Amino acid sequence: MLAGAAVGVVAPAIGVGLGAAPAAAAPGNRRQRQGETRRITMYAEELPSGDIGYGLRPGGATVPGPVLEMYEGDTLEIDLVNNTDHRLSIHPHGVDYSVDSDGSPMNASFNLPGETKRYVWRTREPFKRNGVWMPGSAGYWHYHDHAMGTPHGTQGLVRGLYGALIVRREGDLLPDRQFTVVFNGMHINNRMAPHTPMFEARHGERVEFVAIGHGDFFHTFHLHAHRWADNRTGFLSGPDDPTPVVDNKDLNPGSSFGFQVIAGEGVGPGAWMYHCHVQNHSDQGMAGIFLVRNADGSMPPGAQDAIDRFHNH
Repeated sequence: MLAGAAVGVVAPAIGVGLGAAPAAAAPGNRRQRQGETRRITMYAEELPSGDIGYGLRPGGATVPGPVLEMYEGDTLEIDLVNNTDHRLSIHPHGVDYSVDSDGSPMNASFNLPGETKRYVWRTREPFKRNGVWMPGSAGYWHYHDHAMGTPHGTQGLVRGLYGALIVRREGDLLPDRQFTVVFNGMHINNRMAPHTPMFEARHGERVEFVAIGHGDFFHTFHLHAHRWADNRTGFLSGPDDPTPVVDNKDLNPGSSFGFQVIAGEGVGPGAWMYHCHVQNHSDQGMAGIFLVRNADGSMPPGAQDAIDRFHNH
């Protein structure tokens, strides 16, 4: 079973969820498109592991939480249900919101235990002002708690209240598979090797990674055998585009970025490592596997042996 892809990448509005491949995007025309408003319900719940996660249904909380997706111009209304015994919230990066949707105790924006609260996030397209272009909302962002334990949500972040937020621009390419990788303290998705996530795809599929940093340590994210352009999309605009191409990028607390690669492009199927390139961090367990299966879904030669060696590392 191939795991970890996002569900419901719906064009042109909002997609949320985990598990299946996203739907294809309709052809984009930004001049004709109207921003849409969607409402979802999210649940903050404790997990048997002791972590706390966000989910889209009761009993469905995960760490990281579900990928939330919007297009520039859309509005997302989130009814957050707090099914824990802790004060908590949901705070976004990269989008617009009023002070009552800030998700911070400073603005009295949080959920008490058992409380349901609505948070409203808005996005916008690039616009021209005073002869210059102002940025829109498109980007690989993230959301997280900002109220548990301290006014900055430190305990919520430690326990897993975080997830990816993607704002797309009309016409952006959608992936076949999608993975969220969170470097949180000395953990990846609140796990350490050999129990870190193994992300899987088939050779030739378009794979999207969203990388997020939390905690108190500075990290780098390195993906073996794959590389991307260091810009909003991860793509070059043409053969003469001077954007640097990287396979290793800083991933520090509060930062995020994303990119797409073609699984196994130029290197073939196999078990490829991803990890923090701070050496004592990777040695202590900040590493995982990106398994590129054969195009038919079968295991490539040598991959299982590599996985077994990783688990015994």
